[in-house]
Amino acid sequence: MTPLSRPSPRRIHARLSSSSPARPRLELHPWTPPSTSFYPSMSSPQTPATAMRGAESDVMGLLLRERIVFLGSGIDDFVADAIISQLLLLDAQDPKKDIRLFINSPGGSLSATMAIYDVVQLVRANVSTIAMGIAASTSSIILGGGTKGKRLAMPNTRIMVHQPLGGASGQAIDVEIQAKEIMHNKNNITRIISGFTGRSFEQVQKDIDRDRYMSPMEAVEYGIIDGVIDKDSIIPLLPLPEKVKPRLNYEEISKDPRKFLTPEIPDDEIY
Repeated sequence: MTPLSRPSPRRIHARLSSSSPARPRLELHPWTPPSTSFYPSMSSPQTPATAMRGAESDVMGLLLRERIVFLGSGIDDFVADAIISQLLLLDAQDPKKDIRLFINSPGGSLSATMAIYDVVQLVRANVSTIAMGIAASTSSIILGGGTKGKRLAMPNTRIMVHQPLGGASGQAIDVEIQAKEIMHNKNNITRIISGFTGRSFEQVQKDIDRDRYMSPMEAVEYGIIDGVIDKDSIIPLLPLPEKVKPRLNYEEISKDPRKFLTPEIPDDEIY
């Protein structure tokens, strides 16, 4: 009887290796934390960098390509940073082309507004400001601060100017400091409005003592804007018609505000 020959260990090892399935390779990837937002219920303002390199469906990017900046919310530091960065970017790209700044804002932070206003004055490109909906409080300063001759409003816009709001509490010296700051801000706003409207400091100071709402035509007469957009035309054409100028009698306006309304507005539409 022939004894059974035992295969060499080397052959057994080779046989097992060929019949055993290949083990899957494990790869380790770095852990990426989930993205979080400091304000989960609010979307952060679109920055020009992400807008310009975004997809074609990115509305903000498309607007920036047409040199359009949109201010459509209350004004705070985040909104001001976004508006300012867009203005600076467009001015750097081509200072000879106009920038169109659309405004639909109830106003907001005075310091943030002053930052936007100063940049509008700083950039080399002409900034055409276009109001729609509402341009109230501090946003009316941005509206009036655009390039003269290119400050416009849609027909149904409401424009409102007033003095800055504020208050103070605490120790007497703290109240005094805050009161001085409020008066400084009021005088500064009065000076700015007086500058772009051409009215005297005293007249503007009197006019903004309380909320003063205006129609687009009234804002043209006051000097905040230069024309009203009506479909494909801008009215009134500059210079202003002579029939418009004599209507700025503020003593009569205080007695009968209806005299300040434009003749084109029917009595049943006054609000």
